[in-house]
Amino acid sequence: MLYRKGENAKNGSKQQLYARFAEVARALGSDHRLELLELMAQGERCVEELAELAGLTVANASQHLQHLRRAGLVTRRKERKYVFYLLTGDAVLNLVTSLRVTAERHCAEAAGIVDLYFRRRDALEPVSRQELRRRQREGSVVVLDVRPAKEFAAGHIEGAINIPVKELERRLTEVAGGREIVAYCRGPYCVMALEAVAKLRERGFRARRLQDGYPEWRLEGLPIAAGLPGPRGRPGVFSDREPRKSRRAHSR
Repeated sequence: MLYRKGENAKNGSKQQLYARFAEVARALGSDHRLELLELMAQGERCVEELAELAGLTVANASQHLQHLRRAGLVTRRKERKYVFYLLTGDAVLNLVTSLRVTAERHCAEAAGIVDLYFRRRDALEPVSRQELRRRQREGSVVVLDVRPAKEFAAGHIEGAINIPVKELERRLTEVAGGREIVAYCRGPYCVMALEAVAKLRERGFRARRLQDGYPEWRLEGLPIAAGLPGPRGRPGVFSDREPRKSRRAHSR
């Protein structure tokens, strides 16, 4: 087939554009990078923290983060000897969400894993975002954020209380009885909310989990807040950017 000169230039530009799209797609082609993106959706993290949370070495995590940065999916900044990473914007979260939904609907193996490891662990239907918002207005629910305190401080559902899942057993007295508890964590595949709901039900509480997590709630434009409670419940400022001194610093 013959093309005029203008058509060749047009097709060449289109191929260049597709090549950039493919670069972004390749950056997503790693289970470790997808997990790192989920962690950064909770807020800014340094390389050492991301490596620890994802079960990677610092060097390996750094390589994955550099792939994501070259694809334009994350940004970074340096503070003293530490390097912090963050998603470049909500479009990245939308992209990952679309990938998840597509895989669940059209990949039988992915749908089977979700059913086996998530839905069968909790027979009760999770609470939707809109239902939770309605029940918050009615005052008929306790919203429980079971993520680590640092993630809660970076951003959380407005009105939620924070008890990390590892501390739940010894802090059950802080959860008011009588109302149903809705627990949430990092996202639809984060097991912390599932574990929290199971523990609460064992102790006689009525509990369900949110259908996904804080990033999806924020993305929908629903009310959020930041910081930890200060003295007498007043909003406080939480600052814990620098990792423990025992961790080896990374300056890439």
